[in-house]
Amino acid sequence: MLTPTEWLAAAVVVFGGTVIQGSLGFGVALVGAPLLYLIHPALVPAPMIVIGLLVSALVAWRERAGLDVAVVRRVLPGLALGVALAGLLMGMLPEDTLGLLFGGLVLLAVALSIGLPPPALGPRLLFTAGGLSGFMGTATAIGGPPLALAFQRYRGTRLRGTISACFAPSAAMSLIALVWSGHMDTARLLLGLSLVPPVAVGFLVSAHTARALDRQWLRVGILAISALAGIMAIAKALV
Repeated sequence: MLTPTEWLAAAVVVFGGTVIQGSLGFGVALVGAPLLYLIHPALVPAPMIVIGLLVSALVAWRERAGLDVAVVRRVLPGLALGVALAGLLMGMLPEDTLGLLFGGLVLLAVALSIGLPPPALGPRLLFTAGGLSGFMGTATAIGGPPLALAFQRYRGTRLRGTISACFAPSAAMSLIALVWSGHMDTARLLLGLSLVPPVAVGFLVSAHTARALDRQWLRVGILAISALAGIMAIAKALV
């Protein structure tokens, strides 16, 4: 159980992360996972993934007008494979190794994105991005950057609706994998659900911040948050 002070600190983190994800389409886990772990290790990964599932479902519903169903269908097989591999390999691979690999790949993708036009969304790219997202989302609760970088040519409602429609089933599959691997129980589920109020408030606020970012800064925000994810993963692995 969290102390009242720990819960309040976690609520602030979840509120901020929800505003970011509601604005960009991803980010609640990126912001939340490292900080929630510092507040209390029990908050990561299972409760964080519960929160991610809720936020993704809410954003997908709000932005459903922009949902690209064909793209989601191509991403889901990769997501499923990535989640399954994470469920099998969790505990077998050192966490530091995963962090270095994840961080390095994300920073490489960001560097290429700065110098090159956004990638074409072919079946191979979508499958690969889905696989990386599913694996890292299950293993570390941070699975947003691979798909966000793949979808960076999208804008506004289409980006948020499509990426959230991918994250919601991915988070659900991740929770199933955690149950199967023994990393999820009733106490962790209730811990995640206890943070629903700050999710609701952050979601409402993000309706306004999302429209502001749509005007000019959406792709910049995606690259900046993705780069931060890579740096944080590498720093955590090296410390």
